[in-house]
Amino acid sequence: MPNTFTRTFVALPEHIDELGHVNNTVWVQWIQDMATAHWDAVARPEDRAAYFWVVVRHEIDYRGNVSEGAHVAATTWIEGPAQGAKSLRRVEFTDANGKRLVSAGTTWAMLDKATGRLARVRPEVLEGFVGE
Repeated sequence: MPNTFTRTFVALPEHIDELGHVNNTVWVQWIQDMATAHWDAVARPEDRAAYFWVVVRHEIDYRGNVSEGAHVAATTWIEGPAQGAKSLRRVEFTDANGKRLVSAGTTWAMLDKATGRLARVRPEVLEGFVGE
C-alpha cells in the first residue's frame, strides 16, 4: 500500500470563476502543489538535489466543486512502480463531508538537474513513497 500525503486547501476569492466555484485551472495548480509538497516532504535530500519532475499528462475527473471559503482535503500517493523515467501519481480532493470532488491521475517524468535529461527512476528514489 502506498504512503499517502495530505493537506488542506481553502477556496479563496481569486480561485472562483464566473460560475461561482473553483476554476479548473486552480484544481490543476493544486494538483501540482500536492506533487511538489509531497516530493519536498518525503524525498531524500540527495534526490531533491539531483532531480526534478515535470508533468507529462493530467487526467482529471470533476465530480463536484466548492464555493469561496470552502475547505477541501487533498490526498496524494504514487501508484505502482515507475516506468523508466515516468511515475504515476494519484490525487483526490474531498469536501468537508468526505465527498470526492476531483480525482486525478498525473504522469510525471523525472529529469536530472545537471543534464536536463530524462533520468530512469531507480527504486530507491521512490522508496519513501511506497508502503511496506
